[in-house]
Amino acid sequence: MSVPTVSSRPSGPPALSAFLRGVERRGAVLAELQAGDAAAGDAALAEAMRRFRPEAGGLPMPDWPRRFWALLLAQPRLQHRTAVAVAIEATDRLGELGSGPRAALLLRVAAGLSEEEAADVLGVSVASYRLALQRALPHHADGRADPLAWQQMREQIHRRIKTLPPERLVRLSSAREAVLGGDGTTTADGAAPAATVSRPRWLMPVLWGLLALCVLALGATFLPLGSGAGGLGGVGGNRRVEIEPLPEADSPAASYGEEVAMVTHRDFALLADPNGEAAAQDLEFNSWLAAQQAAGVSAPTPPTPPPDAPVEEDVAPSPVAHGIAGETQAETEDAP
Repeated sequence: MSVPTVSSRPSGPPALSAFLRGVERRGAVLAELQAGDAAAGDAALAEAMRRFRPEAGGLPMPDWPRRFWALLLAQPRLQHRTAVAVAIEATDRLGELGSGPRAALLLRVAAGLSEEEAADVLGVSVASYRLALQRALPHHADGRADPLAWQQMREQIHRRIKTLPPERLVRLSSAREAVLGGDGTTTADGAAPAATVSRPRWLMPVLWGLLALCVLALGATFLPLGSGAGGLGGVGGNRRVEIEPLPEADSPAASYGEEVAMVTHRDFALLADPNGEAAAQDLEFNSWLAAQQAAGVSAPTPPTPPPDAPVEEDVAPSPVAHGIAGETQAETEDAP
């Protein structure tokens, strides 16, 4: 007697229905916050369910969560987030993150996956996932982590999962039942997609005609302009160029006075500083003097002239004066 083994294969539509019902609320909130719009998120969720249904039969049940969340994040509606006009709640600031870090955070909080499972969904290593999650966490202006903002965001996400509006739950349930019933044309809003509109037959000829006109107009811009019998553009005709001298204008300097000329002079700063101009004339001497003082050499003192010496009269006595003196002496001696 053989012991039956427990198979991990799905037991039928009830298992798939239970799985989709279990991820319905979390998937709706994750898609809404990733896309920034509830309607776009619900449509992406319904499309992910429709694509997951045929793949679930060929996958073991432990692989269902990874494949489902990967299909949901791959939806084109979740690639671009709708900007929030005014941020009211903490979750509205998720738009400031990139698509990758935002998905990493939502897989951890909204989907409730572990780090290993979330990294497997994104197709990255655990280290890369942790780095993306660290970038997604709220931070202060100085770069420090903000635990209060993180707790507030986590509580708001969980509250959204538990308090989805009843009418939205009805739409999600209808979409899930349509997927389980094999109707893949029903969207989250319960409406069939619009049929492809065929193009009118006259549209393409009109477009080609407009394109030909554009090409002709572009080619006409390169033709030379002129007149005469040379055909279009006057090629080969008589083309005449008129030359007219320009009227004589006053000299630009005539409209300004002497004061303006002095102010706009390139050496106005030097002209307005006579002392500086005088010092500039002795620039070489001042430079030499400054170099001497920097070297510790005192300026040479001029030589002191010798004191005045008495002037010696070396002039020979005049013969006339000598004769007068002799006569005076003779008269003195002859006097009685």
